[in-house]
Amino acid sequence: MSNPELTGRPSALDRKARALARVATPAGPRRHSASTKLARGLGWFSIGLGVVELLAAGPLARLVGLQGRESLLRACGVREIASGIGILASREAAPQSAAVWSRVVGDAMDLSMLGAAAVAPRPADAHPIAAMAAVAGVTALDVTCACSLQQEAHAARQTTDYSDRSGLAAPPEQMRGAALETFTQPPDMRVSVPASELLH
Repeated sequence: MSNPELTGRPSALDRKARALARVATPAGPRRHSASTKLARGLGWFSIGLGVVELLAAGPLARLVGLQGRESLLRACGVREIASGIGILASREAAPQSAAVWSRVVGDAMDLSMLGAAAVAPRPADAHPIAAMAAVAGVTALDVTCACSLQQEAHAARQTTDYSDRSGLAAPPEQMRGAALETFTQPPDMRVSVPASELLH
């Protein structure tokens, strides 16, 4: 086996160790995060829903029992698009979490609006309760995603301060040979020099 210190080239064992280290080290921990993938999915969903609320406010209002409130539905569409863009534009966990939380606030507004529609007189073909169930399911996803991203952001901020540590319990002069003071030589150890002489 060639000596890497003499040849300047890593040995086969070094190359294998480096290859294993590259495999074991994640290239982008947030890029492959399940929370990030879910957030991006919610972002695209938010934009899609916002476009539907803007372009088809009339039919959607009749479907969920909000006839006469098409302008309010379009405002909700603008809000959904803004939340979706905020989620997709964020690259760090903290701002992405804030953008997802904005969806949770919007979900709460939608649920209250649909709740009012559910108790009001409505046509037979309006289904605000079914719409509430759908919004509640998405809300659960939003809350789960926002909490997970918050935890990621908190973990990323955690650092350990080692500035007050020297790494040694005492100066090197005091530590030199300290281990040998309590060393007991095993009977089967072949040492030609007594352990007491190693202290000097």
